[in-house]
Amino acid sequence: MTEKLERLGQLLTDKLGERILQAITACGEMTVVVRAEDYLSVARDLRDEPSLRFEQLVDLSGLDYSTYSGNKPELRFAISAHLVSVSNNFRLRLRAFAPDDSFPILPSLCDVWPGVNWFEREAFDLYGIMFDGHPDLRRILTDYGFVGYPFRKDFPVTGYVEMRYDQELGRVVYQPVTIEPRENTPRIVRDDNYGNVGHG
Repeated sequence: MTEKLERLGQLLTDKLGERILQAITACGEMTVVVRAEDYLSVARDLRDEPSLRFEQLVDLSGLDYSTYSGNKPELRFAISAHLVSVSNNFRLRLRAFAPDDSFPILPSLCDVWPGVNWFEREAFDLYGIMFDGHPDLRRILTDYGFVGYPFRKDFPVTGYVEMRYDQELGRVVYQPVTIEPRENTPRIVRDDNYGNVGHG
């Protein structure tokens, strides 16, 4: 671990204390995991504490751990916010798990970093993670009539319904998927002498 990461780790421990459930350092980056109920207060402290000063949120993404092969967490859905402190030259990943898998919800960070608005809408649209306090939580990538959340690992690759324009009705209609499930095996083309010793 570099000196800079050690310094950041110590600052986080000093300023956030017991609110940090886990601190992970891998590939030259640090991730802190916090409880859902601490997520918003930790975000504010990360932004406002002068020794940390994470003034910029560059990305936020949803996570679905349903088929995770590592040490699988107890909860399924999480949010990972990627933060930058331009003032102190730090990068940090802030992660929180939604406490209820059947209705995943976390506080919105729009009051802390307004630019997170569309990232949270994307996590809602693709993973079904709700954000309490979001000013305009609605779909952003899929159609408004879309059923389900396509990035959940239990969502079928073909989806549940398809839409088409019906000439007779003069409108778009939704119907069950008509695509036959198939396994795509790539075709490998090699010349006749492939693998022969001395060929070349």
